[in-house]
Amino acid sequence: MELWQAIILGIVQGITEFLPISSSAHLILMPVLTGWDDQGVGFDLSVHVGTLLAVILYFRKDVGALFADGLRSIPAGENVGRSKLGWMVVIATIPACIFGVLLLDYIDTVLRAVWVIITTTVVFAVLLAVADRWGRGRRHLDSIGLKDAIIVGLAQAVALIPGTSRSGATITAGLFMGLDRETASKFSFFMAIPITTAAALVKLLSIYSDGIAVDWNGFIVGGVASFITAITAIHFFLKWLNDFGMWPYVIYRLVLAAVLFWVFV
Repeated sequence: MELWQAIILGIVQGITEFLPISSSAHLILMPVLTGWDDQGVGFDLSVHVGTLLAVILYFRKDVGALFADGLRSIPAGENVGRSKLGWMVVIATIPACIFGVLLLDYIDTVLRAVWVIITTTVVFAVLLAVADRWGRGRRHLDSIGLKDAIIVGLAQAVALIPGTSRSGATITAGLFMGLDRETASKFSFFMAIPITTAAALVKLLSIYSDGIAVDWNGFIVGGVASFITAITAIHFFLKWLNDFGMWPYVIYRLVLAAVLFWVFV
């Protein structure tokens, strides 16, 4: 992989990871549209690490409080500070981990087809539009409970299907549960930390067990590019959230689906 290709792919991953437009779909489609070779597991690991570090750094105060209070709540046997929210994030991560382990091979082969991406892109654009228009309420982070965690967690599991968008599915589910836009988005971002960590560990294990060679120059460049663009995307997504809502991403998904249909079907 040329370094300029690593930069472009890193930027694509960083922009799309936390926006409700599906980073996996874009990374799968980029080699198809450009004729480049598939970026490989090693590069996927680098951009996942980049986006993981971005969300941790951006929400460092929240993450520190959730982690510390969660640990303190164990010996205390009761909620401490923000521990309840922290445990809801953990619970919401479980469905995707289970489905990821059981269906990983199927997801990485059969479900990477372009027709799957087109279908999920359209379906979840419509669901996001409906949720933003009629589903969202005024609930905040401190109101998130077990039912919310399970429903949003199941949505994250569904988002393992390429084209769905992890952030898109979880934000949509949060809005349908009556969360406001900022709350649904922040809960989605918090959920990204454990699931992205798990995905990175799986890719690292695959590299180690299969003896896959890693292009370290591309790894570093792609990781840095994804980190910078991800932290920028998070900032402006939250800044513009209440001004524009979810409609720009709904429109983008529908246009993307139309282009893919025109090109491939």
